[in-house]
Amino acid sequence: MDRQEITWVEKTFAALSLEELYKILQLRQEIFVLEQACVYRDLDNKDQLSCHLMAWQGDTLVAYTRLIPYGISYPDALSIGRVATASAFRGRGLGGELMRRSIDGAYGLYGGKTIKIGAQQHLEAFYNALGFEQTSEPYMDAGILHIEMTLPPRER
Repeated sequence: MDRQEITWVEKTFAALSLEELYKILQLRQEIFVLEQACVYRDLDNKDQLSCHLMAWQGDTLVAYTRLIPYGISYPDALSIGRVATASAFRGRGLGGELMRRSIDGAYGLYGGKTIKIGAQQHLEAFYNALGFEQTSEPYMDAGILHIEMTLPPRER
């Protein structure tokens, strides 16, 4: 994958086109429902309040996160959720770039507050490398062990 071929786009829910929304939901379904066999409520009314970070290669959505404002997922933090990289694009550093851009985007949009995520436990080292620390005991979510992880506030 050539990095110049990836176009990064950040949009509010209202600014998403129908085609973009469809591809976001399609990618989330492919990864979380089909690949990981999770039964969970994807449409949780947070999308409308969030900013959506998308990585495109042409008209293919290759990576995605939603940047969730303070107080929506956690009463005392911002959040990043629905972290997804298309299977054909894994193993090339795109996930790390997606999360670095997501962290910068969340801080830029919502201020340098604490960021909390509900991470799949097997990805702890990945998130540790980005500065997140485990802040909860493991818990089951949609049949997969998760842990809460926290990134401290950033000075602006």
